[in-house]
Amino acid sequence: MTDLPHLMHMHSSPGGRAQTPFFRPPLPSGYVPRPRLCERLRAGLDGRLLLISAPAGFGKSSLAIEFCEQLPLQWQSLWLGLSHRDGDPGRFLERLLSGLQVVFPGLGEEALGLLKLRQRHQPFAFEQWLDGLLDELSLRLDPQRPVLVVLDDYHLAQGAVLDRCLQFLLNHLPAGLLLLVTSRQRPDWHLARLRLSRQLLELHEQDLRLTADETTALMASQGTVLAGDAFATLLQRSEGWVAGLRLWLLAAAESAADEPPPVPHGAEGLIRDYLLEEVIERQPADVQMFLYETASQERFCAELCDALRDTSDSAAILRHLQAHQVFLVPLDEQGQWFRYHHLFSDLLRARPTQDLPRSSASLHLRACRWFSAQGLLDEAIEQALRAGQPDVAANLVQNLSEEQLLAEQNVVTLLRWKMDLPDNLLGSTPRLVVLYSWALALACQLDAAEELANQLCRFFPAPTAAQQQGLLAQWLAISGVIARGRGHRQLAQTYCGEALAGLPRDRYGQRLLCLSTLANLAIVDGDLWRARGLNRESLELAQRVGNPLFEALTHYDRARVLQARGEVMRGLDELNQGLVRLRSLSEQRHYAARARLNIYLGHLYTLRLQPVEARQRLQAGITEARACRDIGVLVGYCVLASLDGRSGRLPEAFALLGEAERLMHIWDVPAVYYLAMITLTKCELWLAQGQLDLAGAWLGRLAETYGGEQAAPAPEFHPQLALHIELQRAALERRLGQADAAERRLRALCLRAQSMGSQLFAALALVQLTLLLRLSGREREAQQHFNLCLQATPGGALLPFAELVAHQPDWTREQLRTRTACPLCQALTNELPATAEHVEAPAVESAAEALSSRELAVLRLIALGCSNQEISERLFISLHTVKTHARHINSKLGVERRTQAVARAKGLGLLG
Repeated sequence: MTDLPHLMHMHSSPGGRAQTPFFRPPLPSGYVPRPRLCERLRAGLDGRLLLISAPAGFGKSSLAIEFCEQLPLQWQSLWLGLSHRDGDPGRFLERLLSGLQVVFPGLGEEALGLLKLRQRHQPFAFEQWLDGLLDELSLRLDPQRPVLVVLDDYHLAQGAVLDRCLQFLLNHLPAGLLLLVTSRQRPDWHLARLRLSRQLLELHEQDLRLTADETTALMASQGTVLAGDAFATLLQRSEGWVAGLRLWLLAAAESAADEPPPVPHGAEGLIRDYLLEEVIERQPADVQMFLYETASQERFCAELCDALRDTSDSAAILRHLQAHQVFLVPLDEQGQWFRYHHLFSDLLRARPTQDLPRSSASLHLRACRWFSAQGLLDEAIEQALRAGQPDVAANLVQNLSEEQLLAEQNVVTLLRWKMDLPDNLLGSTPRLVVLYSWALALACQLDAAEELANQLCRFFPAPTAAQQQGLLAQWLAISGVIARGRGHRQLAQTYCGEALAGLPRDRYGQRLLCLSTLANLAIVDGDLWRARGLNRESLELAQRVGNPLFEALTHYDRARVLQARGEVMRGLDELNQGLVRLRSLSEQRHYAARARLNIYLGHLYTLRLQPVEARQRLQAGITEARACRDIGVLVGYCVLASLDGRSGRLPEAFALLGEAERLMHIWDVPAVYYLAMITLTKCELWLAQGQLDLAGAWLGRLAETYGGEQAAPAPEFHPQLALHIELQRAALERRLGQADAAERRLRALCLRAQSMGSQLFAALALVQLTLLLRLSGREREAQQHFNLCLQATPGGALLPFAELVAHQPDWTREQLRTRTACPLCQALTNELPATAEHVEAPAVESAAEALSSRELAVLRLIALGCSNQEISERLFISLHTVKTHARHINSKLGVERRTQAVARAKGLGLLG
């Protein structure tokens, strides 16, 4: 057998070697291997057809070359690069047969003669000719030495007659022969039949898009490195288009070396030239005009395109664009909505509007009317603004429902529209005033919300008494929410109460917000029973209305009250019920309700000592809350920072709080909403670091603001802030050795929490008190308080016991053994680390002997909560030496973190 790979790469040279017409080109310089795609193609070697179909520049040919180079040893390959001349079926078959003769010398000599005798203008029986050739070929094929025939760039030769010819070939393909076809246009073959019989493996544009890792590898091959937001933007703009990235890298390489590479843009430089030559200019004139006229739309369907162009042929043109792979991106499984590839869209939109039959404003206005007729008000308003018609946009905004706004609480879009609407339009009607007052209030823009809401007085007296009462009630509801945000507790209660008395029954969204505000204030006051009653009223109203978003928000409010009471398991169930109600909503849209449910699930999972589940929920909630501009994101950041702090990841924890504060500044949120929450979380982290002076100073300031007779109400998203401050102050006093002061504070906190029905805070205080009593040698009292702590946490919270489990594991295990078995006792037993009785005596002695005196000194300071810098200063050793000792301690004790090392050392009796 002739050495086929050698033949496939023969070409003309100075030495005079023969040139083969079946030359397989080499891989381009800097090519990024695609092993995942080659593996998929290998899975189709048992079929009849491998089809790689995608727009220009997605690396179809390069992938086929790579695949051929990696074929199993028994495979032979034949490469046939096609051109427009091969659209003549006779010429195509002649070339195909000539290639097969390289593998099978003498094959089809008689058939080749018949082809050469034919006249182009005369009909030719291709099926009969192929039938005879395939019979002869089947006798020469060896299934143990199969042949892969590659037809590269089939779209250049494609036509109706050639499609029928290839269809016949596929239908009668003998065993041992396989076709691999690359094309910008899907061939008109019976692909569904081949797929059904498992004879087809097809790769599309989505498959060929470069992944993030492949993009990084491509850039590295050209000496370019991007990271962070710049790299994310590159991925988003390029959408994995190989040619676009290569052209961008080439342009970047030709630019000044000290300039950062610009973001790829389809209307500039090499990318523009490529798209014009390879894509746009190859389309018929009517298709080109369609592209330019529809490019202004972020998404489009055939009906919208007809409305834009005042025609009825858009569906046919869209089918043409799909068939010819003209950078059309489907947006749904039904094939109704599309958009253009970002870089392709850049080029189309750059065409001067004077070259188009209709102005850009006219096209947007037509789109506005179409979207409005379909009931898609959000998009209709966007189109009106882009058309430069703010009065039309304002008129459409009035069609939005306050109930929809209050349910979704996604104010980003409304605030963006507000920037484009003149102030005189915003205050032109009561409805616009109410809508935008609510949007501003939900976005915590309190001054702007109050100023706009006060403009309602311009519409008094209203035409009827009912309308006047309705406007006044809406002003009261908005003002109540604003007052709560500012911390004006009494004013908020008054406004919300009067609003509930005056609001019409159909204003259920505003009624629910008033009830939620009053329930939140009840938690601040420690009246959890009242809060629970208000929650029940809210849920009944939401269920009567049947709005899943309102029901979800009510489940969220109920979970917050349950958590305050210490009923963590019931709170988890409540939150999951809320998420179940949201299952029918699109995952593509963002909802504050879903964000808050996930964030609070994460919070309750931390109370259950389930950090993996907690992180997953918190991160999902934070992402969605940021997209909604929902201030509930603060809870997510603070809980996640506390979680990192307890895991010893203090730098990460402080970074999260810094990001939260930065976000609040960007959103222009008043400090009253977030400053106390973030500061209290920092105090917790400073205590863990051993920065007691810093923690003490800020805890004192917080106590002055939120404690005493003139205490400010706790912020909306931390209604039990005052109890948290007292708990942290007690922890600080314990660390400072002020045992009597800590005990007095903890006993007062226990009584206060129990009188409120806040079992969670009672348990948190009781555990600290138990630790304090044990350290002072009051064993019987410690045991009594431990019993009280177990009784105070029937709802499933484990976090109150975390410090006891970490620092007194043996004692805790002994206490649990004397109690009647229950789910809480079992859960706590599972959290206990290995103790001395679970370690063989030689291991204890070995660990004690293995730790040097200096390592024991470092360990004692670690147990006191000192930072590495503080240990360095106290022991007069370098920071590097401290870190080395810490690593040795962890290694010898078989742990990974500081907290684990302290717990293990105490369990082994190394710290006394």
